[in-house]
Amino acid sequence: MKRQGKSVLVCLGLILSLATYFSFDSNREDLDPLKVAPETHKLVFENPLVRVIEAKVPPGHMERKHSHPHGLTVYLADFDSEIRTFPDGKVTQAHRKFGSVVWSEAIVHEVRNTGTTPSHALRIELKN
Repeated sequence: MKRQGKSVLVCLGLILSLATYFSFDSNREDLDPLKVAPETHKLVFENPLVRVIEAKVPPGHMERKHSHPHGLTVYLADFDSEIRTFPDGKVTQAHRKFGSVVWSEAIVHEVRNTGTTPSHALRIELKN
């Protein structure tokens, strides 16, 4: 009887763990920029290794909170922006120059174009 009781407890623990995991996963925000900011982000290429997104943001526009995996960004215009990262809420100002290329780790952020010119960039996201 003791052995059967332990088996029941182990099974209940496993079920509770799985339920918690899947509950958390289903409640997680979907921060794909193609879904949360389709007016500024367009898919231009995708294969099993990379996804390339073109982002164009008009002056004064704020992109909603979204995420990117690690990858490269190629800037195709000069522009100024304000970036708020999550979960820390840190705000930084940035000036991007046409032709510059930047590596970044995975990030969750929202971006406001604070300049007078539209932003234009290609984001090359590496897949796992």
